Amino acid sequence: MKKLKFKNGDTMDAIGLGTWKSEKGKVTEAVKIALNNGYRHIDCAATYGNEAEVGEAFSQVFKDGKVKREDVWVTSKLWNNAHKKEDVIPALKETLNDLQLDYLDLYLIHWPVAFKPDVAFPEKAEDYLSLKEAPLIETWNEMVKAKEQGLVKHIGVSNFSIPTLESLMKDTDHTPEMNQVELHPYLQQNKLLEFCSKNGINVTAYSPLGSGDRPDAMKAADEPSLLENPTIIKIAKKHGASPGQILIKWSEQRGTAVIPKSTNEERIKQNLMSAGFQLNEDDMNSIADLDYHFRYVTGKFFETEGNSYDNIYDD
Repeated sequence: MKKLKFKNGDTMDAIGLGTWKSEKGKVTEAVKIALNNGYRHIDCAATYGNEAEVGEAFSQVFKDGKVKREDVWVTSKLWNNAHKKEDVIPALKETLNDLQLDYLDLYLIHWPVAFKPDVAFPEKAEDYLSLKEAPLIETWNEMVKAKEQGLVKHIGVSNFSIPTLESLMKDTDHTPEMNQVELHPYLQQNKLLEFCSKNGINVTAYSPLGSGDRPDAMKAADEPSLLENPTIIKIAKKHGASPGQILIKWSEQRGTAVIPKSTNEERIKQNLMSAGFQLNEDDMNSIADLDYHFRYVTGKFFETEGNSYDNIYDD
């Protein structure tokens, strides 16, 4: 499997287990299955509401001794209601407590969007903090402090566009080490990948299979299916693989990390097996033709009349 390398020499397995939408009653077992079958990269977030259950898996597996904490890359994310500078490190410590860990390998600002501290999710414009009330650079500076304190080894962002990255980078010497974004053949993000590569920012692909199990309210009418795409199916048959494995391999082969979510034992194992074959140039060229800038996760759920975050993406 490919590994992503960080400036200090640390490496992260390209294929990890995502936990967004994983049910509390299933995620502990899913993480245990993953770790006991070779995964060494687990992606979490406070807003997923299941970090305590993920922490139970970590506790049980690490106690068993077959897998060591230092061999597993754990990512989590700062939720939007903890952007004020006095809230960043307390939120991180709560995540560490839930995950039963002493440190994170990577901590990300989940979105370039800020809510008031008592708001889990906004319903009206007044639930937001403006960028003047919670400047991204102040949030970022607290992330830097968390790294300096040894609470996290690496820091980065998620859902940041090129202009948002540029705006942050002009005010800091600590360039984000990661940008986690929606990335799949229907949204290939070539300009963003080029920008991140040029600036030494690693990239992780989320929703690599199209997040078909996300809430109906987040779905568009008649949205296209990646897993049923004829080109993907044709390539899968050629390689004796599943469409999901082709989509995962495509991300890995492009040099990004990829975090497919599953709580199904066989699918968890199959997803990791995506590392075991190569797509050829014809395969990659055929998939390149599928890009038409379609987002499954549009960010429109942040749009309320009068707030500052309409159209957070620049494409």
